[in-house]
Amino acid sequence: MNTLRVILLLSMLSGLLMVVGYFVGRGKGVVIALAISVLMNFGSYWFSDAIVLKMYNAQPVTQVEAPALYDAVDSLSAKARIPTPKVYIIPSDTPNAFATGRDEHHAAVAVTSGIMKLLNRDELEGVIAHELSHIKHKDILIGTMAATVASAVVLLSRWAVFFSNDDRGTVSVIAMAIIAPIAATVIQMAISRSREYDADTGSAKVTGNPEALAGALAKLAGAASEKPMAANPSTAHLFIVNPLSGGTIAGLFSTHPPVEKRIERLLKMRDDPIR
Repeated sequence: MNTLRVILLLSMLSGLLMVVGYFVGRGKGVVIALAISVLMNFGSYWFSDAIVLKMYNAQPVTQVEAPALYDAVDSLSAKARIPTPKVYIIPSDTPNAFATGRDEHHAAVAVTSGIMKLLNRDELEGVIAHELSHIKHKDILIGTMAATVASAVVLLSRWAVFFSNDDRGTVSVIAMAIIAPIAATVIQMAISRSREYDADTGSAKVTGNPEALAGALAKLAGAASEKPMAANPSTAHLFIVNPLSGGTIAGLFSTHPPVEKRIERLLKMRDDPIR
């Protein structure tokens, strides 16, 4: 059900891009919109992982340097039936984690130094399994595509206002330039929230212990609210919990479902068979 929902949302986002392109230059504008989207997606596909890891000064670690973390990633990858991704540690006291990479053969799992101090072994494994689920189901690629198309919508919306020379259409162009970026952001956030729910379920299936991830989410959300991470908003959707202050972002624009709902869903799995 969530997969169909994501396909529909991506289609809506692409359709919105075409509409904005039409406002910019009618038929030529649609072609321009497609070209911008393709170029931005190409760049994001090949370079987004390196960019985000460098952005957070993530350092690669080996089994010798971080045996507990590396072994957990390695054993859970085997259970998830994917290649073991590269392992990174982010020098930050704020506990959090994310996965990145264009596919399961070019992927990485990054955790902050703070998360290893806060969580017990089972909880940390729940978080890692969540990130591995993102890798396995290509959520990183889907999220990158959504973020890229949304960015293209914002860019073209600004161009539409700049290049508009039809006084009769000025009001509609300005309205579109305001509404389209908001709509694109809402759709992008909806896609991100759907993938988080699925990754939570994936974690429960891999570990067989949904309660561990539920406990981890409760701890992580509490820590994030007390000490938000100095994160770039454009990468907030990558993290297992929103690294930004929850009080400053309206629920509609949140990259993550409410933690309370995620925990509730996970705890219901305790009485259900994990397949």
